[in-house]
Amino acid sequence: MTQNLTYRGPKIALFEPEIPQNTAAIIRTCSCLGAKLEIIEPCGFLLSDKRFKRVVMDYMNKKEIKFYQSSKDFFESKKNQRIILMTTKASSSYTKFKFEKDDTILFGRESAGVPEKIHKIVNYRLKIPMKNNKRSLNIASSVAIILAESLKQTKLI
Repeated sequence: MTQNLTYRGPKIALFEPEIPQNTAAIIRTCSCLGAKLEIIEPCGFLLSDKRFKRVVMDYMNKKEIKFYQSSKDFFESKKNQRIILMTTKASSSYTKFKFEKDDTILFGRESAGVPEKIHKIVNYRLKIPMKNNKRSLNIASSVAIILAESLKQTKLI
């Protein structure tokens, strides 16, 4: 799939998403807020999955989603572009980060995040601060928080 090359705005990238309902909710969020979505395959489900269809409803537009066959393909296409990894392992908070219009904001698998080799590739790693003893937010909630902040900072909303 190809994307509109004139698009200037944040891109949300999902690394090997596993849960159809989460991905569907993220598609709806991106659609409603005008962000592009990129999916690094393999997915842990089929787009025909009834759980996916129930949540995505009529917000699914494959022209608005770019699929990458692998993380290698994804990173090759992103040379000289900023990729921000959202991870619970980061030390820097998203609240202290300056987002730019063309950022790609990468989110890992629901069960395991991204492999260590990807942590080493990216230059920016951020977290959403949480109260003590809490592991993580749902990925769809995390995407909504970070996308809203990015759009606010870059004055795209």
